[in-house]
Order: sequence, then C-alpha cells, then structure tokens
Amino acid sequence: MRDDLYMVWLVARRELRDQFRDWRILTPLLILTLSFPLLMNVVAKQAVAYINQYGANLIVDRLVPFSVLIIGFFPITISLVVALESFVGEKERGTIEPLLSSPMENWQLYFGKLLVGIFTPLLAGYISIIFYVIIVSRQHLNMPEPSVFVQLFMLTTAHAILMVSAAMLISVQSTTVRAANLLASFIVVPVAILMQGESALLFWGNNQVLWLAVVAVIVMAALLMRVGISHFQREYLLGREFDTLNLRWVWKTFWARFKGDAKTVGSWYHFEIWATLRQLAIPFVIMIVMAVAGYLASYQWAMANVPAMLSHATAGDISDFVKSAGQSAGFAQQGVHLSALFIFANNVRSTLLAFLGGIVSFSVLGMLAYLVNVGFVGGLLGLVQLMGYSPTLLFVAGLLPHGIFEIPAQIISGALILRIGAVLVTPQLGKSMGQMALELLADWAKVFIGLVIPLLAVAALIEAYVTPMILTAVLK
Repeated sequence: MRDDLYMVWLVARRELRDQFRDWRILTPLLILTLSFPLLMNVVAKQAVAYINQYGANLIVDRLVPFSVLIIGFFPITISLVVALESFVGEKERGTIEPLLSSPMENWQLYFGKLLVGIFTPLLAGYISIIFYVIIVSRQHLNMPEPSVFVQLFMLTTAHAILMVSAAMLISVQSTTVRAANLLASFIVVPVAILMQGESALLFWGNNQVLWLAVVAVIVMAALLMRVGISHFQREYLLGREFDTLNLRWVWKTFWARFKGDAKTVGSWYHFEIWATLRQLAIPFVIMIVMAVAGYLASYQWAMANVPAMLSHATAGDISDFVKSAGQSAGFAQQGVHLSALFIFANNVRSTLLAFLGGIVSFSVLGMLAYLVNVGFVGGLLGLVQLMGYSPTLLFVAGLLPHGIFEIPAQIISGALILRIGAVLVTPQLGKSMGQMALELLADWAKVFIGLVIPLLAVAALIEAYVTPMILTAVLK
C-alpha cells in the first residue's frame, strides 16, 4: 500500500510543480482570489444599508454565510480549467505518452491528478474565504456561529471535489481542450443551481437540513470519483484522435439492445423484457426495503410532530394539506373527478422526471423523488389516524385499487434507475462509457415502454373510474 501511495504522490508532485511554476495560471488565480472578497464586501455593505431601511434583520444575519458560500464557489470555477486540461491538455501538447507508458496503475495516474486538481481550487477557495472573514470581522456585521462556518467549509470542500471530479471525467472522455471547456458548462450550471437551493436553506436558517445538503453533495462527489476511476483506461485515451457524431452507430447500438433477438412482440416480452427484469432482482428488493423504511419513518414523524402543528392550524389549512398530500401520494379523493388521461400523463411525467434526475445524479435524485412520494403516503396516513379515521381503511379504499398496478410500476421504474447508477460506477471492460450509457438507456426504454406505461395506463383508468366509487361507498 505504501508503494502504491508513493506512485500517486509522484504524479501529484509532477502536477504541482507544473502548476506552481506557470505564472499564467497563478497570477490571474491569485488576483481573482483576493479581489473577489473585496468586491463581495462592498456589495454586502450596500445590501445591508438597503435592507436595514425595511427592518429585515433576519436577512442581514444570513448575509455573511451567503457571501462566504459564494466566495468559496467563485475561485473553484476559475481554477476548474486546470482539471479540465489534466489529461486532454497533455495529450494535445504531446506530453502524456511518457506518463501513460510508465509502470503505474490506471487508478494511480488518475488519483494523482485528481488530488492536485482538488488541491488548487480548495486552496484558492479557503484563502478567499479567510480573507473575507478577516475583512468582515472588522465591521459591524453579525458573524455566524462556528457550526455554520463548519458547514460552509464542508460545502466548499464538497463543491470542489464534485466539480473537479466531473472535470476530470470530462477531460478523460474529451479529445480536444476546446470540447472539454465547452462541456464545463454542464458542471458549473448544475452546481450553481444546487447552490441556489443551499442559499435558500441558509436564509431559511434550518441548519439540520443544510447538513443533509452537505451529505448529498459529498455522496455525489464520491460517485463521480468512482465513475472516473472505473472508466479510466490509458489505452482508450491514447487510441482516440477525434470523436465524430455517428448517429448511425448510436441508433444501431440502441436498437440492437432494445430489440435483442426477438422476432415478434410476444418473444420480445418473453425474452428481452424478462431478461432485463431478472437483472433488477437486487434493485427491486432494495426499492421495497426503501419503501417500507420511508413509509414507517414518515408515519412515525407525523404521529410525533403533527399534533403540535394541528393545534395551531385551521380547518381550511388541514383540508388544503390533506388535498395536496393526497394528490402527491396518489390517493383518490371523494367528490373529485380527474380524467384518466390527466392522471396517466401526470404519472408518466413524474416517472420521466425521476429518471432524468437519476441520470444526472447516478440515481440519487431519482431515489429521493421515490422516497418523497412514499413519505407523503406515510405522513398522510398518520394525519388521518390523528384525525380519528382508520388509515388502513383509507389505504385499502383510496390507494390499493389502482395501487396494485401503479406501485409495481413505480418500483420497477425506481429499480431501473438504481441499476443505471450502480452500473455507471462499476468498471465495464471492453466497453466505452458512451456504449454502456446507450445500452442502459435501451434497457430502461424497453421496460418503460413495454411494462411501466401499460401498468400506469391501467392504474389511471382504475383511479379515475373505479377507486372513487369504492372510496365513496366505504366512507358512507
């Protein structure tokens, strides 16, 4: 192990030496790192002077943490170019062949460059934050608690690891520096959107939820690191000269996986869909366990916390909450008629959004959407019991008739998303990342089209025309 880590250090030392002797990298990075806190301080002063006119003390108290979060993010985006050029830049300069021909393992080469790629943005971010805190401490601004500073530094670290890991992955998969720099927008823009949510949590003042955001970003960063190391192959990097958009190859690869060896629709269901479903055995069990755990956790939370909320809520508030929660959880409502087409379109849209979220987050956002839906069910049933009704009766009459079809469809869809994330972070010898992504997309498409959509269609018909009748009869 010590010899393996020494090889990693050799790569990291080479990268550090190249970076810290290049004035074209250090000079703009140093200027921006020290000038941005000064600019942010001027903006904060003006914001405080403006907000104080309206007595918004809560916002003023949260202005410093918000500024620290932005200041830590800005140097990372500037120094991201170092990670983007880590592999493809050396390939264009013709200096990567001696490095790739060394006796080092693939993970040692990748991890050595990754460490340096993370070190430079973090160093710039930390210096910028510390400089800003020194400036603010001399002014009449409220400083956040030490625990908030710990959260902000951890968020800055997680952002740096997340963005650099994505940049390294882009550098390995790109064939030109120009392409890598253009793809950088797929790093900066999502993280900027993520920071908007984190900023809302800062102004909201809910530190417990912010800790969950820290954990989520760290998990995403770890998954991206795993993907990069799993799919790094020096032979593949040396063998590519230029990538062309071959739509014929894309369609042939997708269609071959989607159709398989089936000749008829019946054989397609019997062989291809059934073969894909067999691969979902473990994810299917995981989804069921997550559903049970999410339901029990939300139910217990509702039973423990909702009574205090109900004491201050009006009848209209309770009615509106039950209505919105019931719609989110898929419960049919007495006296409310929705068309089957509307219900079907809504379920398909939510399933597609969960799939897209799972694709960009290696299943994390897809699983989160699934748990939120399950949580609505548990929370609503807990609220129903607190109001004096039978949660079992409501579940059997308001959810189970169409849930017999809808719940398996959601579990299968979630299992597909979970498998996609697991396969992406697992080494696949002999396959490029693009080919593997196309095959996974084809597996998802054939199960979604052949099984999930029919189940959702039947569930929508039952929810629109059968479940309301059962619910009305039972409640009477």
